Amino acid sequence: MTSPWLAQPQAAPAAPRPLVRASWNRALERHLDPELLLAALEVAEDELVDYRLAHPLASVLPVIRRLLVRDADDDSGMLVAVGDAMGRLLWVDGDRALRRRAEGMLFVEGAGWAESRVGTSAPGTALELDHAVQISGGEHFNRLAHEWSCTAVPVHDPETRRILGVIDITGGRQAVDPHTLPLMEATAAAVESELMVQRLRAQRDRIGVRRRPPRPVGPPTRPLLRVLGRDTGELTSPAGRAELSARHTELLTLLAWHRQGLSAEQLASLLYNEGESPVTLRAEMVRLRKALERAHVDLGVESRPYRLTNPLELDAQHVLALLDRGAHRVALATATGAVLPGSSAPGIEHIRAEVRARLREAVLTDASVDVLLEYAQTADAVDDGEVWSALLRLLPPRSPRRAGIVAHLESLEG
Repeated sequence: MTSPWLAQPQAAPAAPRPLVRASWNRALERHLDPELLLAALEVAEDELVDYRLAHPLASVLPVIRRLLVRDADDDSGMLVAVGDAMGRLLWVDGDRALRRRAEGMLFVEGAGWAESRVGTSAPGTALELDHAVQISGGEHFNRLAHEWSCTAVPVHDPETRRILGVIDITGGRQAVDPHTLPLMEATAAAVESELMVQRLRAQRDRIGVRRRPPRPVGPPTRPLLRVLGRDTGELTSPAGRAELSARHTELLTLLAWHRQGLSAEQLASLLYNEGESPVTLRAEMVRLRKALERAHVDLGVESRPYRLTNPLELDAQHVLALLDRGAHRVALATATGAVLPGSSAPGIEHIRAEVRARLREAVLTDASVDVLLEYAQTADAVDDGEVWSALLRLLPPRSPRRAGIVAHLESLEG
């Protein structure tokens, strides 16, 4: 059954626009066949995750998702795709039913949609011409794409203006509505601005410039302790940033996690593998208080019970909060590693295990197949047969991804 969001296949226009006519001519000169499926997987399944992580547009995906993907839910009849400069699709998000239909013409992550391969399409032709393009129904060179319409815009390096990739909206006729083109151009401009901001921040950090941030308007920002994928914590606050020792990081993590407070005995049991005297813990707490004073953080430690005087946020707690809101993809992107992976403190091991288990359960239970696929590539899940079996159940029978997943499961079982 044809999706109600898609237009019926359209005949090629009798008098195509000059842009379309020129694109068709290029396709004919390349001896492309409009009756054959021309797209092909150009990035192997086992290479896709690493390639995407290394791509310049990976760091600005939150901008694209905030401006476009948030509205492309399962009832939107819209897909949002991001490709590289060679027209290879790296991310495809949006209406899940529509994504399954798009697999029929291999509009999937890893597939090549350059104009030189598939002929006229918004992403490929936008890259060919280096400007925004809208292609409607029968304007596509390949007849398999005639029931689709799309708008795409290239993204440039903010300094060199070299093409980095392309952003595309694909769906029915609404994908080429008059408001879509300015929205896409605004998204590309926002992406390029964010890339420039990230570059300036990185440059500032490399040369060691540390400016005191401006005084925030309204309530002060809570201090944040980053512990994911780190053996020592990074404490940030309106006053600046400070690196903590491994032991001080463990102490603050435990106190931030147990906000109601801990007795000396409870804290010692969570901190030390073997029994230590309260004197040892008290001496460590004195050193922690001095470290917080040197960092100019508005954060103290009270005794009896030990607890923080002001709230301290953990990036690990942010991951759990995102899971509770159903933001599985963002939670997975935020979970950049295990909680203090080098720590053997019993309390830290418990927190690490809880975050890992909550993430796994949420992704297995409620996440989309694409989020589950991303999770499967992580260190925690790459050898998890249950995760890969769940992927196999969720993927459509004709999905080109199934072969790689079956091979991986066979390697796990062997």
